[in-house]
Order: sequence, then structure tokens, then C-alpha cells
Amino acid sequence: MATLTAKQQSILESIRELISQRGENPTSYKLHKYLEAQGVRDSLKSVMQVIEALEKKDLIKRDKDRKVYLVENESFANLKNIFSIPVYGLASCGEALAYAQDNVDGFLQISKALFRGSDSAQLFAVKTLGDSMDKDGINDGDYAIFEKYEYSSGEDLEGKIVVAVINGMATIKRYKKVSSDIIGLFPKSTNTIHQPIFIHSSDSILIAGIFKKVLPVKFVSL
Repeated sequence: MATLTAKQQSILESIRELISQRGENPTSYKLHKYLEAQGVRDSLKSVMQVIEALEKKDLIKRDKDRKVYLVENESFANLKNIFSIPVYGLASCGEALAYAQDNVDGFLQISKALFRGSDSAQLFAVKTLGDSMDKDGINDGDYAIFEKYEYSSGEDLEGKIVVAVINGMATIKRYKKVSSDIIGLFPKSTNTIHQPIFIHSSDSILIAGIFKKVLPVKFVSL
């Protein structure tokens, strides 16, 4: 098993994450720009040196166009880096019309690198419907990943994207406290037809989860 420095391990995981999210193999330059967007301030030269080190350890390879590919060999493959999360029915990104089924519709295989610091047992996915959250990058047919919300945790939901179940119907919206007894579930859409949902604090509403990440449907097959 190849021994990696912390920096090499971090960049290797970032390569996996980039390929998983975008479905393409990056060049060193694209990887550098991706790391910059994640707040990593390494120089392009430094990133290229790490890539060369990973290539020498036979963990990655580059083609004639200098695109980076992962090498799935005994030095790299580690099934412990992959976990499954359940997909629960459908959730609407429009009105609260889609039934939130209790039955598991299937499982997504996810890299731990996509959810650093999260408890995988607390994650679940829903297939999204509609376009009311497209300004937040959640589009029709995508898989939205949520972390289970426990009311007893006392976590502040203000301004967060949640999946809410109202009278058995699930919807994905941004949570805002309008007043002491009114909760607003707000869309964020390019489509002006979508309007907020206003709920009284005494109404039956369950905040099932807090949004973590979206997996675009064009890169996901269930």
C-alpha cells in the first residue's frame, strides 16, 4: 500500500471528488482552479509536483492531453472509502405535491471524500421534482443529499435548505422564520411562478433533513 503525505492524500481525494461531481478527468490546471475554488491556496507548480508524485506511486495516470485518471489497483482501491445511502421517494421543488414515501427506493454509492466530516448513517437522498430551487443548483431530476434533522438537537434552521414533510407531502425549500408563529418555506428559482409556503407553528410539519449536496442527474444512475 502506497504511503501518502497529508497533502498527497488531500489532492488525491480532490481528484476523486472532481471526477465524481463533474464526470470528467481534469488537467493539472483545472485541478488547480478547482482547489482554488475550495479555498486551497497552493500554487500550480505545487499541485503539479503532487500530481507527479502520485503518478510515480501508480495511483494516477495522465493521457496524451495531460488529463488525470485514477488507477484502481491494490495500492489505491479501498472499499472503505465508499458507502451507501438510501433514496427515499420523491420530493418536490415546486409545491408540496410529491408523496414522501417511507420505503427505500434504492441506494446511492457515495465516496466519503464528498462528505468529509459527516456521519454517513445520518445521510439520505431524495429524487427532486421541479425547478423552484434551481438558483441553488438543485434541478429537476437531481439527487439531493440531506442530513437527518433531529428537533432535539436545537440546530438553527434559519436560512438553510431543508426537506419538509407537510401532511405527508415532501418539498425542498429554504427555511425562514417569518414571525414568532409563522414559518416560511421559500423557493429560489428562475421561474417566477413559484411562491413561498407559509406554515403556522401549530401545523403538522416535519423537517426531515438539512441539505448537504446535490448530485446532478446526468452524472447519476440508480
